[in-house]
Amino acid sequence: MISSLLKTLATLRWGEWSLITLFISVLSGMVVALQYDPATPLYSSSALDIMVPYGSYFRSLHFYSSQFFFLLAIAHLLAVFKRSEGYTRTQWLKLSATLPVGLLILFTGYILRGDSTGSSAGIIAENILLTIPVLGDTLNDLLLSISDNHMKRVYANHVISLGVLWGALAWEHLRVYRTSFRDHLPLTGIVLLISVLIAAPFEPEQLGVFHISGPWFFLGLQELLRFLPPLVAGVFTPLLLLIALFLLRPASRHQRPLLLFMLIWLLTYGVLSIIASGR
Repeated sequence: MISSLLKTLATLRWGEWSLITLFISVLSGMVVALQYDPATPLYSSSALDIMVPYGSYFRSLHFYSSQFFFLLAIAHLLAVFKRSEGYTRTQWLKLSATLPVGLLILFTGYILRGDSTGSSAGIIAENILLTIPVLGDTLNDLLLSISDNHMKRVYANHVISLGVLWGALAWEHLRVYRTSFRDHLPLTGIVLLISVLIAAPFEPEQLGVFHISGPWFFLGLQELLRFLPPLVAGVFTPLLLLIALFLLRPASRHQRPLLLFMLIWLLTYGVLSIIASGR
């Protein structure tokens, strides 16, 4: 029964759905970027909601379409793995690498909000990067550099660098798809409607608040940081999952240990995320 369910899920149009939400995210992001100034992130984000006509809607549209894109991309990657007989080792590595790059795009978007969640997540991430021996300073300069350059480096990576990298990794896979909004009107309508009904989160800094929850995908790591050193919790632990993902071999039947490890890792991280969300 589980096997048949997985086969059915693998036949759904996850790739096309993720592309549609990506298009919406990019288009709405262009509107948001025109009103955003990385020198004043908190003011820019709040001004979008208060002063710019329809600014709150476009910020919500960019936020929710991005979340949908990442989740649908994960589902698509699982579906590709299920029917990956035609993929070479290199193709699988490039395709699986789009997942952490997509997560970085999502994460830098959270930082750019400049609110309590974004600022705290950015500071924590920068401190984690700086704990990496030898390469820490270089990686921080490339990705964040919030202490030295405020939001300029984060903004450039979110808008340009990470998007170009994601496109380069996914291009060979993307070019086989032909889709349009007309083919996916229900999904498009759902994303547009959610953005009308539910405003994107924004949490201005509050005095006297000592615990701030990070983005939903950051919660498990945030909980790990309570018990483990930053290098172990923020670098080695996520790296283990990425290595397992990269080591998976398409169409191979001898990878149950890797799949079992990934399942245990994800379940553990999910439990930690639930615990962190309840604090």
